[in-house]
Amino acid sequence: MTGPGGPAEPAAPAPPPFDGKAFVRGLSTAPGVYRMYGADDGVLYVGKAGALKKRVASYFNASPKSARTAAMLSQVARMEVTVTRTEAEALLLENQLIKSLKPRYNVLLRDDKSYPYLLLTREEWPRVALHRGPQSVPGRYYGPYPSVLAVRDTLNLLHKLFKLRSCEDSVFRNRTRPCLQYQIGRCSAPCVGLVEAEDYAAAVRRVRLFLEGHSDDLLTELTAAMDAAATRLDFEEAARLRDILASLRSMQARQYVDGRAADLDVLAIAMQGANACVLLLAFRDGRNFGTRAFFPRTNGEEDPAQVLEAFVAQYYTAHSPPREIVLDRAIADVALLEEAFALTAGHRVVVKTSVRGERAGYLDLARRNAESSLAAQLGSQAAQAARAESLRELLGLAAPANRIECFDISHTMGEATVASQVVFDAEGPVRGQYRRYNIAGIEPGDDYAAMHQALTRRFRRAAGNPDAVLPDLLLIDGGAGQVAQANDVLAELGIPGITVVGVAKGEARRPGDETLLLPDGRELKPGAASPGLQLVQQVRDEAHRFAITGHRGRRQKARSSSRLEDIPGIGPRRRAALLKHFGGLGGLRAAGVEEIARVEGVNLALAERIYATLHGLDAPGTA
Repeated sequence: MTGPGGPAEPAAPAPPPFDGKAFVRGLSTAPGVYRMYGADDGVLYVGKAGALKKRVASYFNASPKSARTAAMLSQVARMEVTVTRTEAEALLLENQLIKSLKPRYNVLLRDDKSYPYLLLTREEWPRVALHRGPQSVPGRYYGPYPSVLAVRDTLNLLHKLFKLRSCEDSVFRNRTRPCLQYQIGRCSAPCVGLVEAEDYAAAVRRVRLFLEGHSDDLLTELTAAMDAAATRLDFEEAARLRDILASLRSMQARQYVDGRAADLDVLAIAMQGANACVLLLAFRDGRNFGTRAFFPRTNGEEDPAQVLEAFVAQYYTAHSPPREIVLDRAIADVALLEEAFALTAGHRVVVKTSVRGERAGYLDLARRNAESSLAAQLGSQAAQAARAESLRELLGLAAPANRIECFDISHTMGEATVASQVVFDAEGPVRGQYRRYNIAGIEPGDDYAAMHQALTRRFRRAAGNPDAVLPDLLLIDGGAGQVAQANDVLAELGIPGITVVGVAKGEARRPGDETLLLPDGRELKPGAASPGLQLVQQVRDEAHRFAITGHRGRRQKARSSSRLEDIPGIGPRRRAALLKHFGGLGGLRAAGVEEIARVEGVNLALAERIYATLHGLDAPGTA
């Protein structure tokens, strides 16, 4: 740089525009995936191609482009390609990249809920159970199911017919007599050896056939087993197998679709402007598992067929597809999708867009449900927007708050203090960005110090970071003292521009009586009829719920894990031995002194101390 008064340093020259035609000349005709990047190196778009050179060249020829495509191309600063062996591989890679990179101009399947699955564990005595969340437990996962109710219905049928265990391993290993599930005929009681390993393995195999849709094979096997039982004069076993066969055949007779047990999904899309709803109607082994609505982010795409194609590709590369997928409209690359789905599913998958008979009726049902769900979603969004606008007017903001964060503190008499942070955007709660803070190092019950610590931990990394995500509105569940803590933290960290509002409960703590403490010192009582206050209540109540849930979990964990270790003479080994012997703290608390003393390494004196501690009594030898 020059000194004072000298000429200003010339600005750096702008980078040359991206030359798409030159880039195309270096491409091959192999299948693959291409990525478009903007000047900030953010990914604009990810696409697949059966022939990279031909597909990418179509973006830079003289043919007319849609407004969305033209806007995207005007921002392209560079491109990258990845060559694959087949177009099916390109489809799978495309969807992996869309999920990980979240490009600005791709249609994105957005659903922050975890899907319910049915889990058949892989262990000596497998159990069958509902599962949500990361698939970290060894075993086979079946699904996803449209709803938890659908999983529970299937589990109910499986336990009734095949009598596999449902209990957790901690319970299974510590049973000494059969449980209620055995007594009502829903479990064969492998925990106490009332079923042979060979018979239990046969039941597991039959459950697997049932869940994988091999009903004919299952019926054949059960019929052969029933005949064999009758031949050896084991009429009780033959009658049991006969009843299972009758149940399966009755179920199939009621729920056949077009003359055979169906394993299919029916999908329909409804769109209004940039808003889309994809409705999924699922059948597995002929049973109707109900509907589920999805609301993908279209990112400017207005063609329903394009949105549906993107949804189908993304959804079924992440979830095992059924043998048949019925769509309410034609989409491109059907043969390619079928090939890619077959690779991931391990069986042939057929995608249909023209059906008759009963399937056409299901398609009509899916269409009407898609339209109804989209209307309900748009109504909800309109109500949310109205509340946001009311809150803007109430607080005197220049624009509606696009991001609202709320903090709350929860504890019991100062024990296990937890702070919660919830996040709302224009569409409602953003649960993936919720946070809890375990508070430590403060005087028990000091809510001001707890709030100061939680806010410091939240905003510390944002200090001096221009790319940090900050709220437009920060709600504090509390009065003037808590609001002062928030203002102090923001001032200490040098973070300006955040509107801080306190939410103080009314004297009777009735909803609608809240007082809003504004940044300029004013206090407002909008009343229960105010849409703006209703939004504040929704955010505050969610923060309160999230804080209480975290506090209760932390408190229970502290009570269940530390009480034993606080007893002189109890270390990690003895604690583990006690909990294993009694199947948990509840079993230990229910035991008498003599029973506790039978645990290896525990003498009578120590058993008396354990019993006294768990029951709030004075330990022997204490005053």
